[in-house]
Amino acid sequence: MTNSIADIIDADVLLVIGSNTTESHPVLSLEMKRAVMERGAKLILLDPRRIELAAFAALHLRHRPGTDAALINAMGHVIIQEGYANQEFIDARTENYEALAASLKSWTPERAAEICEIPPEGIVEAARLYGQAVRAATFWAMGITQHTNGTDNVLALSNLALLCGQVGRPGTGLNPLRGQNNVQGACDMGGLPNVFPGYQPVGDEAARQRFAAGWDLPQGSLNPRPGLTVTEIMDGALEGKIRALYIMGENPMLSDPNISHVESALSSLDLLVCQDIFLNETSRMADVVLPGVSFAEKDGTFTNTERRVHLVRKALDPPGESRQDWQILMAVAARLGTTWSYESPSEIMEEIAGLTPQYGGIRHERLQQGGLQWPCPDLTHPGTPILHSDAFTRGRGRFVPVDWRPPPEQPDTEYPFLLSTGRVLYHWHGGTLSRRSPGLDALAPEAEVEIHPQDARRLSVDSGQRVIVRSRRGAVVARARKTRRSPPGTVFMTFHYAEAAANLLTGDEVDPVAKIPGYKVTAVRIELVDEPTEPPAGRKP
Repeated sequence: MTNSIADIIDADVLLVIGSNTTESHPVLSLEMKRAVMERGAKLILLDPRRIELAAFAALHLRHRPGTDAALINAMGHVIIQEGYANQEFIDARTENYEALAASLKSWTPERAAEICEIPPEGIVEAARLYGQAVRAATFWAMGITQHTNGTDNVLALSNLALLCGQVGRPGTGLNPLRGQNNVQGACDMGGLPNVFPGYQPVGDEAARQRFAAGWDLPQGSLNPRPGLTVTEIMDGALEGKIRALYIMGENPMLSDPNISHVESALSSLDLLVCQDIFLNETSRMADVVLPGVSFAEKDGTFTNTERRVHLVRKALDPPGESRQDWQILMAVAARLGTTWSYESPSEIMEEIAGLTPQYGGIRHERLQQGGLQWPCPDLTHPGTPILHSDAFTRGRGRFVPVDWRPPPEQPDTEYPFLLSTGRVLYHWHGGTLSRRSPGLDALAPEAEVEIHPQDARRLSVDSGQRVIVRSRRGAVVARARKTRRSPPGTVFMTFHYAEAAANLLTGDEVDPVAKIPGYKVTAVRIELVDEPTEPPAGRKP
């Protein structure tokens, strides 16, 4: 996030796209509601589903799944044509504007409306609300990133913010809402295949020299080639290029696309090691399981969606022979011949600060007084609530023209529905934790598939009946739920339930840049089944 949760209240306009905020980020959504109810902010909601935020929206456009870039481009077209572009900001702080303006000429509201299946007047209204705002803040989540053109979707939003100068001030900004706790921190610490901690490229010789020195390694020993993403790792396992895999706190047998493909990949490994707090669908396939501990049983830090580093303190002793993750990793490393000698997470943080400029001033001692937002380059720096206030890190903000590409899989006569996936308030991600809570599981005990009453009537399906949802890759059984929340022709499922794993259905095509899978648009069909029924053949209960 370029901005902070606290300054949501300062926004005149909130643009929310691809985020079911009240269910995926319920605390943050309260700030959005406050801005609307207490300050009169206008909420523009761009979402195919009628989610809770629709009740607070000045405008809700229910565009067809997978058409986000077309809609955003058309908003940019209107902003330029009607004179809402912030020319002073464009001239002072951006580059490549002419290329963007040329690319948007053809993106009329009428063209986008036909693609998005929404009225062109709605696109014009959204553009005017955003373009006329003094302070407009943009929020998005996996609803626009988990597509084969997810990078383009985000670039289109960046173009929109630069076009109107909505960066670098309170109540503005580009604000991705992270999908899981500490995702931001994992990325900051180099949990990506092409960078060291602090987003320093592995291909940068100066960065390699700095980390080699900091880690007491011979110069030239660090590999300059980027590694593989999750989906590439699975492909590499099937090709025999990946022979061993070490998985920490993740359950790809539920969360990765095309689970049958994942199962084949993991089965082909020579060695699978899983480090987690519970057995799950993936760790049951492991050769070695290393017992980690929960957040309540460890010390360290979490970095949240607004770049705020929080101190985590152990409240309980770990059960049995489980250990904190850093202790397990250090023990494994010792058996591989290293001489790591960390005594505590605070000592590790000191190393992080020495090698990661954004974290240079962050220490556990300072965090005792409260969280700090990076960049925090030195011990006297107070942290940075808002990024890019005076200048962009690269100098000028660059407009990047993008086109719209249809999803690789479209409905047809055999698979006539679009399936989208997401979360429900009561469960989190793969349900490994939340489904162990009797109270939460009682509120949402089994998988449901949302289907519009119009489609349900045509299929003779009623709420509560069990149906098979089938794609070209697999099938699952779920309870039907008739609701107008999802539009006609679209069905929705959550991905929390191993016994009805939605990702048995999704494809493994990925965005060419970020390599993120297209979870949100899958062609499926719905079949009514007689009670009682078992899961379709091939799925392990």
